[in-house]
Amino acid sequence: MGDYVFNPAPRPAAPVEGGGFFPVRRIFCVGQNYAAHAREMGGDPSREPPFFFSKPADALVTGGADTPFPSLTQNLHHEIELVVAIDKGGANIPAARAENHVHGYAAGLDLTRRDLQAEARKTGKPWDMSKGFDNSAPLGLIRPAEKTGHPKAGRISLKVNGVVTQEGDLADLIWSVPEIIAALSAYVALAPGDLIFTGTPSGVGPLERGDVLLGKIEGVGEVRTKVV
Repeated sequence: MGDYVFNPAPRPAAPVEGGGFFPVRRIFCVGQNYAAHAREMGGDPSREPPFFFSKPADALVTGGADTPFPSLTQNLHHEIELVVAIDKGGANIPAARAENHVHGYAAGLDLTRRDLQAEARKTGKPWDMSKGFDNSAPLGLIRPAEKTGHPKAGRISLKVNGVVTQEGDLADLIWSVPEIIAALSAYVALAPGDLIFTGTPSGVGPLERGDVLLGKIEGVGEVRTKVV
């Protein structure tokens, strides 16, 4: 291959607790993976096969940096989520061996242009611009699994300006992390650097410029950002 026509952009990366960076390849997200949230969004909380959408890797906001309010929306929503960092790839990964592919876990925010999403749903169009916009994935420090274990339960919550808006438990996931990895790896071959946002509990709601967000997941960590 010849020279690039321009210098490639640096690869997005997420800080790891204890030092170093996790190079991010792709970001996948699971939709409606808590029963209460599925109901608040008008969905069915039964164990239908999980569905997935994506964000670009450079949508990450790390280090507690501010998050710019996005364009073309009047209804920006917060969604606190457990994020899984993959360090060993594979296709058709069995759920029983899925945890062997996990480097660690983090708290993250799946920011959503809810009005654009609602319009896309109504017209049967893709969700891409409602989910995969710039700065739509604030992420806390990734904690290696050797420190966190593989959490099956624990409080997950979000405060906006000091007020709890979302609260749930990882035990309430409809699809567990191993099941998510198994299902996703049947669609695409996972690779080192992939992140998986695993769904949000109920209580999603609107954000305004100036709002300060603090998400926490018991035993995993936290994510902080301010909307500007």
